[in-house]
Amino acid sequence: MMVNFFDQFMSPVFLGIPLIALALSLPWTLFPRPSARWLHNRTLTLQNWFMNRFTQQIFMPIPMLGHRWALILMSLMIFLLTLNMLGLLPYTFTPTTQLSMNMAIATPLWLATVILGMRNQPTHALGHLLPEGTPTLLIPILIIIETISLFIRPIALGVRLTANLTAGHLLIQLIATAAFQLLPIMPAVALSTTVLLFLLTLLEVAVAMIQAYVFVLLLSLYLQENV
Repeated sequence: MMVNFFDQFMSPVFLGIPLIALALSLPWTLFPRPSARWLHNRTLTLQNWFMNRFTQQIFMPIPMLGHRWALILMSLMIFLLTLNMLGLLPYTFTPTTQLSMNMAIATPLWLATVILGMRNQPTHALGHLLPEGTPTLLIPILIIIETISLFIRPIALGVRLTANLTAGHLLIQLIATAAFQLLPIMPAVALSTTVLLFLLTLLEVAVAMIQAYVFVLLLSLYLQENV
């Protein structure tokens, strides 16, 4: 029996050894590796089709200079998507529910886009801090507001991913506990609760995919502003 509902978000430990590294490296073993054969199997063909379509959609509005980020963002998309999906399985740990990990991913990538903009086009990058046609009296206030909004971007990335996954896991845990408790008392209500749990699980599958996509999409938008 769990002490509280938040125990599921604690980093797993076995014999005093943290298993977070195992949880982070496991998704990469589930994907098929490219082969030297002329014809690939269905799984590898589907994976290649998904990667090509996703890369084409993400980098279509980005200038050619930003296409160097294709491998990084594609790998990040697959990584987050797999972690989110595996976290929905019973008796598993979802590393993306940890704010520290999400911030560790979001902050360096966001900072890289900012440094790229400052190096390649500093005038354009600094121009985002002051919209054109701003009244003179509002210039200091707008610069402060835009600077705060710039530095709050990685926090928004990490908190958005953490909050959505944490809320979904908590709802699933609460409804599953309610279904087990109601089963011997009110079977009809427990059955309806189980149906609700099934629908919520489908919703969480969609949320797991959407949040991984949104995370990478926002990074691509930050990249587009700085190239």
